[in-house]
Amino acid sequence: MQQRQPRAPSGRRRGRPPTASSAAVLDAVTAQYLSGERVDLTVVARRLGLSRATIYRWFGSREHLLGEVIATQLQQMIARKRKAVGTRGAPGLLEVFDQINRDLSRASALRRLIEQEPATALRILTSGSGVVHPRAVSTVRALIVSEVAAGHYDPPADPETLAYAIVRLAEAFIYNDRGIRGDHELLRAVQAALLGVPVTGGERSPSQPVPRPASGRLHR
Repeated sequence: MQQRQPRAPSGRRRGRPPTASSAAVLDAVTAQYLSGERVDLTVVARRLGLSRATIYRWFGSREHLLGEVIATQLQQMIARKRKAVGTRGAPGLLEVFDQINRDLSRASALRRLIEQEPATALRILTSGSGVVHPRAVSTVRALIVSEVAAGHYDPPADPETLAYAIVRLAEAFIYNDRGIRGDHELLRAVQAALLGVPVTGGERSPSQPVPRPASGRLHR
């Protein structure tokens, strides 16, 4: 008669540990991404004792998985900025968006991804059928709706359209257009116009010429 495998005190059989979860995969990919490494699912699978097929079954593709990681990081950043900025209404929203834009431009992990995989990075960051762009629009819309509900803001357009415009504008300045990438003052001025915030003397009007850098490098 075959002897049964002894059980651990918890009642579970001894032997191979439970298979890693999808949350553990997200954690491992987040660690790779934030460290500036190229996200390698073969390495992740080996470390967690999973097959690549399992990871693809859970997340569909490497791009979708990376999108989940980046979208989560972005949502956490937005929440931190909104908590830190005490100003309400349109001026408060503008300050939140300005701080987010500047931090995204300086984010080393994001810059490394764009440098290593420019075409893939742009798809992940800006595709309407991906994870990051829709999540960004939804999160920005929630900020606008919160200000409206509190009576602090009367937006010049419906929150969904306004959020979409704000996100697409930031994507163009931060990721896409080499001619204006990094021009935070101009981005702030245009977002101020979208939100209905008067442009102050320290901010350049959106109608002013856009400076063109001498170099076509992806990042200054």
